[in-house]
Amino acid sequence: MNEQVTSANYGYAVPLEQRNRVLRNTYWLLALSLLPTVLGAWIGVATGITNTLSGGFGLVVFLVGAFGFIFAIEKTKNSAAGVPVLLAFTFFMGLMLSRLIAMVLGFKNGPSLVMTAFGGTAGVFFVMASLSSIIKRDLSGMGKWLFVGALAIMIGGIINVFVGSTTGMLVISVMAIGVFSAYMLYDLKRIVDGGETNYITATLALYLDAYNVFQSLLMLLGIAGGERD
Repeated sequence: MNEQVTSANYGYAVPLEQRNRVLRNTYWLLALSLLPTVLGAWIGVATGITNTLSGGFGLVVFLVGAFGFIFAIEKTKNSAAGVPVLLAFTFFMGLMLSRLIAMVLGFKNGPSLVMTAFGGTAGVFFVMASLSSIIKRDLSGMGKWLFVGALAIMIGGIINVFVGSTTGMLVISVMAIGVFSAYMLYDLKRIVDGGETNYITATLALYLDAYNVFQSLLMLLGIAGGERD
């Protein structure tokens, strides 16, 4: 047992085999979660069901739905219902993303912008996953600063819903890409070091990181690079 616990786990007495299993299950579930996300986004774009969710009403629906699902995932993470609830959440998030995707697809180069945002998000994830296995120092101290950054972005985003500033959206998008890319490294490092032992919770954290990076990249590309007919 002592041979399996390395000195890099910073006080987390978690065997190496268990940490690897959590990481492996997290990657599989994260990949699986993309399917309902894509399905939700496709249904939203095809039906236009989310077109009415604009302004304050759309914000309320998103916040209530997202935080309600996150609460439900936390309550069911140790039961058989945990995975289905998580996948239902990713479907909801895909549905909520469909308005932005539809807007970007309205540009002449819309499909290429969506693929660029997806490729950029995958690239960020690959870099952060590689760094999490290379960096040996404890990154747990980053957590409080990243939380403050994420909170500032959320408050700024809520304000900008009512202000409607394009410049404000650009600034928020750039900040979100930086903060949630760093959050991705932080969350991956927690799994690698044994600080997170529940793969459903780990998947939720990484999904939100990737979702925010993708959404922000897509927004940035749409504002800065969208070509109208």
